[in-house]
Amino acid sequence: MSAATERVLIKGNEAVAFGAIDAGCRCYFGYPITPQNEVPESLSSLLPEVGGQFVQAESEVGAINMVLGAAASGIPALTSSSSCGISLMQEGISYMAGSQIPGVIVNMQRGGPGLGDIGPSQGDYFQAVKGGGHGDHRNLVLAPSTAQECYDFMFRAFALAFKYANPVMVLGDAIVGQIKEPVRRVPPKDAVPAEELAALAAPWRMEGYGRRGPGAQPRLLKSVYLAEGALAERNRMLMRKYESMKADCAFECVDTDDAELIVVAFGSIARIARSAIRQLRAQGHKIGLFRPITLFPFPDEALRALAPGRRFLVMEQNTGQMVEDVRLALFGQPGVAPASVLWHGVMPGLFIGADALREPMLQALKEN
Repeated sequence: MSAATERVLIKGNEAVAFGAIDAGCRCYFGYPITPQNEVPESLSSLLPEVGGQFVQAESEVGAINMVLGAAASGIPALTSSSSCGISLMQEGISYMAGSQIPGVIVNMQRGGPGLGDIGPSQGDYFQAVKGGGHGDHRNLVLAPSTAQECYDFMFRAFALAFKYANPVMVLGDAIVGQIKEPVRRVPPKDAVPAEELAALAAPWRMEGYGRRGPGAQPRLLKSVYLAEGALAERNRMLMRKYESMKADCAFECVDTDDAELIVVAFGSIARIARSAIRQLRAQGHKIGLFRPITLFPFPDEALRALAPGRRFLVMEQNTGQMVEDVRLALFGQPGVAPASVLWHGVMPGLFIGADALREPMLQALKEN
């Protein structure tokens, strides 16, 4: 498939691979695990064609540290895995955040905890948005719900990673990764060219004295600060950076203007919920959808703007995770008075259709 191809039938995982290549990724390091294996499989042939490097690491621990090394040189680098594999990467992700090194991590979630199964799940929400690894670090987190977004969000992921010098996680699942649908391989209008990524990395990337000329000052990327007060100041700076990321919050509202009930969902469950809402609105039920696209930072201000007097129903494929961020956003805030915030969970590992979500929505409409 050439970059000029307008529309092709591919999986979400394959769309990730093509999106990464077109966004400027030139290094991939990973280790196979279902249900994301089409990502490394595709990149193993695509990257050499554009002069890039593909390495199947000896483990997920090795893979994330290879990403750290390549990204420290200013190269757009990528890894991907699924749930338990991402758990093994957490130390390296924390090191990248602490050292302010950009990189993109794709997690196509599988059922858990433990080895679980290879079915869909959104059980890694906490791990993704609350840091996952040690320390107070945060990852920017994007949640695609279609194969097209798997392609498009790779551009956004690399742009945000280099803008903030921070790891970015693209959080999908077995449905998003394995679904096969038409994708336009055309960069989004707001795509950041690869040369701009290089310019953002120019002030800090590791190049060696020979390349930078005589008299160049040494550069150091590190996450260890042992001098008195140095780590405290570092963390204050990182906190300010995480707060500034709110400028790049993204979300989608569907039929919320007249909605009596607003469903809050992300990723594949948002996609299924949209179908259920469409069917129920055809029957006269005033239901809308609020879909967070960035899970961190969470679009709490946009959600609060919809709140007064309305009912909310959080739907997610786990045992209750995003609902905590929704309740934090809506309760105890001046001028915000939602009628209620309910939760409906789809258990990890289950494949469901819109029919499984209609009745919980109707029940939420009836709640006092």
